[in-house]
Amino acid sequence: MTSTLIRDVRHLFTMDDAETEISGACIVIRDGWIESVGTSRPSGHFDEVIDGASCIAVPGFVNTHHHLYQNLTRGFPESEGKTLFPWLRMLYPIWAGIDEEAVFASAQVGLGELLLSGCTTSSDHLYLFPRGQDRLVDAEITAAMEIGVRFHATRGSMDVSVEDGGLPPAEVVQKADVILRDCERVVNEYHDPSPGALTRVGIAPCSPFSVSEGLMRESAHLARSLGVRLHTHIAETLDEEAYCLTLFGCRPVELLERWDWLGPDVWLAHCIHLDQSEIDRFALSSTGVAHCPTSNMLLASGMAPVVAMLAAGVDVGLGVDGSASNDGGYFPGEVKQALLMARTRDGIDAMSARQALRIATRGGAAVLGRDDIGQIAPGKCADISLFSVDGIRYAGGRSDPAGALVLCGPATADRVLVHGRTVIRDGQLALIDAQKLAARHNLASARLLERAGLA
Repeated sequence: MTSTLIRDVRHLFTMDDAETEISGACIVIRDGWIESVGTSRPSGHFDEVIDGASCIAVPGFVNTHHHLYQNLTRGFPESEGKTLFPWLRMLYPIWAGIDEEAVFASAQVGLGELLLSGCTTSSDHLYLFPRGQDRLVDAEITAAMEIGVRFHATRGSMDVSVEDGGLPPAEVVQKADVILRDCERVVNEYHDPSPGALTRVGIAPCSPFSVSEGLMRESAHLARSLGVRLHTHIAETLDEEAYCLTLFGCRPVELLERWDWLGPDVWLAHCIHLDQSEIDRFALSSTGVAHCPTSNMLLASGMAPVVAMLAAGVDVGLGVDGSASNDGGYFPGEVKQALLMARTRDGIDAMSARQALRIATRGGAAVLGRDDIGQIAPGKCADISLFSVDGIRYAGGRSDPAGALVLCGPATADRVLVHGRTVIRDGQLALIDAQKLAARHNLASARLLERAGLA
């Protein structure tokens, strides 16, 4: 049995049901689980004692939407001035060159960035499978295991190419029967439904403009028969809305409802262009939402009505989204952007720093269907991020620890634990060599651009 004591934490946001905050907190961890939280320092021997006197502690952030492979084309110059559809048409032929090595390296880079900024759990939506590349999800799950993050992989899919009226080129789509067989394989091989699981798997067709009705329906049926969650993009752009109205005669949310794609086992990325009746449908069906503010701003997609969703009782978490439409995996940036976007859209009182932190932790946990993460409380997983606030970045920010963490920075985690295991120590990746990883990733990126005739 391993034991850890985190002592004298300057300020702890537990994110428990009572929204408890504790100054001078001590946290006892045994075998990856939180045993106790309080102000008195426990006696006895601990395998490790961590001094939290200079730190704000929060539950590890939860990233609910990402496309890790997009790290390979960050800061892409031709991306400027493009909204979602032309942006995708430009990048799909380049991404058609990804392979297992590229997916592995890009996954570790993206997940490493998230860990460095205090994010301990991440989902990923991998929906692009060039011909002959059948083990890409396996590669990113292996990458996640090595770096030490808690990982929700989703086996994505596309089966409608541009030749059939969709958006992606033919070389990156698959036939529905191939997709469904591999979804079942990946779930059976990797999904762990037990409490505290480090790896879970979902099924995630890409979007209504790249997936057939048959595959959407069959994916939902398969996921429910296997007991796993469903994920897709919806209501991201007005182009998508026009596409659905033209092809299906209804708006995107109504289309999902027709296809049995609303429910407590579903979370949806973006959800920008919603009216109140659609928000109410999410609330009544307990459908969750991944809010991706930075990506939505970069592609000028719009501002999601997050305040209205929260008021209606919709579970909302944050996502950094693909690193070609965000260009970074800096999770505290999403927390701040969520607050700023809410205030820009709905007024100065729309969101507080504490509300933004709660969305980033408890909100994300709820969206991924987990009650064992997202809070620092007895019986929960020991996923904890410590941010030292004694440096110049936080100077003058002593009046409110929530404001300091959300609004100051940039915030780099000093220590991060995933299920009680240290994965960030002294602000550095603890389990892998970051410099070697960066070199490996840059080589994979260069090969990808070379294949596309761009290098």
